[in-house]
This record gives sequence, C-alpha cells and structure tokens, in this order.
Amino acid sequence: MGVPVLRPSPRVGGCYIHPLSGTAALVGLLSLFLVALVNGVNGAGEDHGSSNADIKTLCEPTTYRETCEKVLVKSNVDSKDPRELVKAGFHFAIEQLKAAIANSPTLRQAATDPLAQNAVDACDELMDYAIDDLLTSFNKITDSFDVHRVNDYLENLRIWLSAALTYQQTCLDGFENVPGDTGEKMKNLLKTSKEMTANGLVMVGEVTSLVTTLWQKLGLLQTGRQLRTEHSNEEKEEPSWVSDRRGLLEATGANIKANVVVAKDGSGKYKTITEALKEVPLKSNTTFVIYVKEGVYEEQVMVDKKMTYVMVIGDGPTKTKITGSKNVVDGTTTFKSATFAAVGSNFIGKDLWFDNSAGLYKGQAVALRVQSDMSIFYNCRMDGYQDTFYPHANRQFYRDCTISGTVDFIFGNAAVVLQNCKILVRKPKPKQPCPITAQGRMESDEPTGIVLQNCTISSDPDYYPVRHTSKSYLGRPWKQYSRTVVMQSQIDDLIQPEGWLPWNGDFALNTLYYTEFDNRGPGAAKENRVKWKGIKQITAKEAINFTPSLFIHGDSWIKNTGISYTGALMKI
Repeated sequence: MGVPVLRPSPRVGGCYIHPLSGTAALVGLLSLFLVALVNGVNGAGEDHGSSNADIKTLCEPTTYRETCEKVLVKSNVDSKDPRELVKAGFHFAIEQLKAAIANSPTLRQAATDPLAQNAVDACDELMDYAIDDLLTSFNKITDSFDVHRVNDYLENLRIWLSAALTYQQTCLDGFENVPGDTGEKMKNLLKTSKEMTANGLVMVGEVTSLVTTLWQKLGLLQTGRQLRTEHSNEEKEEPSWVSDRRGLLEATGANIKANVVVAKDGSGKYKTITEALKEVPLKSNTTFVIYVKEGVYEEQVMVDKKMTYVMVIGDGPTKTKITGSKNVVDGTTTFKSATFAAVGSNFIGKDLWFDNSAGLYKGQAVALRVQSDMSIFYNCRMDGYQDTFYPHANRQFYRDCTISGTVDFIFGNAAVVLQNCKILVRKPKPKQPCPITAQGRMESDEPTGIVLQNCTISSDPDYYPVRHTSKSYLGRPWKQYSRTVVMQSQIDDLIQPEGWLPWNGDFALNTLYYTEFDNRGPGAAKENRVKWKGIKQITAKEAINFTPSLFIHGDSWIKNTGISYTGALMKI
C-alpha cells in the first residue's frame, strides 16, 4: 500500500498536515507519526509534559515496556523529539550486541564442551548480522526518501528488524541440548538487545497503522499501484539493478553470459564455487553471474553478506549438485551445517541441486540456508532429512523447486513464498512423525511466515508404504507466533486428518497462525483438522494477503527477472 501526496491544510484532530516535497527525511515523517502516537493524533505541536511521561506513553504499546522505559530514560535524549528516542533504542540494542561479541572470547574459553564453543562461534557471526540489520534500520530513519513510498520504507524496517531479532534467537537456539551454563550466559547478554529489537518492531508497526488510519481519515488511501500510475515519472526511472537482471531467469547455463565458469572437469576458470566467489565485487548492485557446469561439487559454500546481486546457475537440478554432510550429531550447529548458504542480498539460484548427505540418523543437517533479502530460487532441488531447507530470514521466493526431507524440513523465520513447488516426504526412522514445516516467528509484529501456493505435497516412493505408520503433518509450531499458510495446493493422502502436530503440549496453540485455503486432493479435507485457537479459516479476500505481490512485495523485485511468476491468487 502506498501513500498519496500530502495536500495543504487538512486538519485532523487539531494536527495540521503540511505539504511535503517528493523527497524528505523519513525521520521527519516518523517524528510526525510518533508524536501522533504519543498524543492520540491530537496536538502534535504542543508541549507534551514531563520526559518520563513522554517515554512511558511511547513505550506503552511495546511488548517489553519496562525495558523500553529503562533504556530510554537512561539514554538522556530529548524526549520531546520521538525520533531521537527511537534512534536511542536502536543504538542501545547495537551496543548491547557489540558487548556480547566482546564477551565471546571469555565465554568460548570458559566453555569446556566443543558444542558450546561451536555455538559461541556461530553467535559471533549471527550477532554481526544482527548489528548490520539494526544499523541499516537506524540509517534508514535518517535517509532521504520518496514520501509516496513511505509504506515501502516501513515494510523494509519491519523485515530488517525481524531479521535482527531472528539472528539473536538463532544464536541462543545453538545452545539447545548443550551441557554447561554458556547458553544461559549468552541469553543474559542478549536479553535487552532482543527485547529492544522486538520493541522496535512494535513501534514501526504502530507507525504503519497510523499512516493507514490517517490516510483513511483524509479519504486519501490508495494502493501502491495507483500511486505509481499517478506519479508516472517515477515509474519510468527504473533502478539499474532491475534492468540489469531483466530476463536472467529465462537463460540457461549454456547460453548465459557468465562472469565466471566453474567446471569440475577443469574446462572452466575454476573447479570450485568457493574459488569463483572470490571474484565477486563486494557490495555491488550489478549482477555477477557464476555458471556451474554439470558435476558433483563437494564443498560448503558461503555467499557472504558483502556479495550482493550474485547469480549462480547450473545445468539442471539433477546435473549440478552441491553436496556436504555437516550435521548436529557430529558437533556442528544447525545454522553452521548448511551445504550452501546465501547471505548477501538479491541472490538468484537457478538449475541447482543442494544436498546434505549426512543421513537419517545425524539429526539436523541443512542442505540450503538462505537469509538473502529479495532472493529468488528457480528450478532447484533441496535434498536432506531433518531440517533440509532453512529460509532463515528476510524476503524470499521459490518457484518450480523440489524439497525433500523427513522432520521440520522447511523451517525458519523468513517471509517466504514457495510457488509451484514439489514437497516430498522421505522415509524417516521407524514410526517417526514427519511434520513438514516448522515456522519460527517469535513476535506477533513480525511480517514473516511460510506460504505454500499451488504446491504438491506428496510421498517419496520409499516413504509411501509406511505413510500410515510414520505419519505426516503440514507442520508444527517451532516458536510462539509460528505462521504457515497452505493454499491452492495439491495435498496427497500422506497428510493425517488432524493436519497439524503440536510442538510440545499446548505450546503456541493459541498464538500460532495456521490456515489452509482452496486446497485439493485426498489430504486436503478439513473436517477433522485440529481445533486449536490459532487455526484460522480465511476467505479469498484474506488469502490475497499471502500472495507474493502482497506478502513479500514481489512485483517490485521478481516480476522483471523473466521468471514464471504469479503475484496474485491462481486460477486452478
């Protein structure tokens, strides 16, 4: 949803709305709406009383109100300017994460268990990511921006703050079932930064609601599409990275103009993908294409955070195979077990096979981990057993992919849509239940979730004979506000009539958001589904909110790549 031009003189609740130029500081707009939040959209220009009273009012809607008040009082900033309070909250969270990193060597040295030491190492990387996303959010508050696209900026802030929160929680998840008190010490170090990050999400959510409410009161609410039509000059000014990527996904490896060729047989410049990645220009906004010829590549690949706009294309999902075997049983954290990790933003993967060959009895073993914002995977395959595919954070889109596994094999906290994909349950341990998804949304304000649209959920041939003894489910709630949507999909008879599986007792059953819409097949009948409070029945009007166009704002970054893409509900 976009925001119209602000026109002179309307008065809402005593607050004058002045005309704004096409570009302005986001901090000014945030200030305006945060003042409105403090004053109930009333008297924004008036004195607000005591410092502590202002802080209390600003912190009122947050999840961790006491932490919010303590941090902002201690910051000693001018609370008459809400933008400074918001910035102080970001700054404090960042400093807390830096302090945690500074304490890592001490924690690592004190940890006697190798698993704990590995978890601390993973935390260093994750806290670095969290700091990056908090800094990006902090800087965005003071950047200039196009006022007509204010909701895009607010949505970006929500995504980045959610990612920062996810990274902190992933750090702590690495200490599960690890002996000793290192995990508890890390939890204490991250407590305040996690709570302030979550509070930031609430604040941005409040601003977003105020934007919508204000435009509704003025009768000026329009869609982003209408805005772009109204401001046609902006539509013509297409970012260079969009035109640079146009049609890339229509090409094949053999005919694409690649920057680097990788070939196992020595016919390319490099024999490994890792070597080829060293040529990627850092923090670029021009697509760098790596063509990986047919072959089996036994390596653990990392497209790191500074490697932006990278495309890796293979010869097909049965020909170009990237495989590894890192796993939890042998001492690697789930996060670090990934055979292939895409971190830098705007990654594209096409015609590739990602595999973790650790096997059925090695526990969590990730084939593909993705936290690349606005990333696309097309015609790829992900194979493993437990925790095969890890859409970790940020916005992601998958089309015509195949994903196989046993337990929680699609898990994470990204805002992710899988469209026209095949979901295959493999044969698990005897009588082991097979929940397909385990979504990890921790706070209700996070804009994240797993959406399966027009996918096929079926049995791998080896699993088919045991599907009624090792039962399959659409998913289970990994975190408190787990959100999964299965819509317009073919569900075969492997899915149990209950549909969903609890995680542990009644954990999250009232707070999760699970829904099925317009599905088909013998496993799609909903009459005997579980009756948890969190199970939702939605209409087509509500389902539209989970389409790529709205849920991940895909029209702006997917449409022009040439991929087969449907932004709306499909005509099945």
